[in-house]
Amino acid sequence: MLDAALIFAPVGALVPAALRAVDRGATVVCGGIHMSDIPSFPYSLLWQERMVRSVANLTRRDGEELMVIAPTGAGTHKVEEFPLEQANEALDRLRAGQIQGAAVLVMRDRGTSD
Repeated sequence: MLDAALIFAPVGALVPAALRAVDRGATVVCGGIHMSDIPSFPYSLLWQERMVRSVANLTRRDGEELMVIAPTGAGTHKVEEFPLEQANEALDRLRAGQIQGAAVLVMRDRGTSD
């Protein structure tokens, strides 16, 4: 499953396909200035906090430039994980400005040790 999907093609039918390919909590970005209508799709494709977003302005050149820098990691984000039990500590550190990037709460499967 993908963490996100970025659609450059102006084809609305790709939105449900992208939603099927992304994991829970993921975002599908419609990056074109124009797009055909998005067909109806079942709510289950949005369920579990999946999100569909559009951009205000994005050109083919913008997309080409993104594809050049993407492999370099220039857009890499800092993420600090916290076990769900430490949610209050994570919030305290966020409020105090002690976290650079994103704080992510992680709930481990009860059957795993990691």
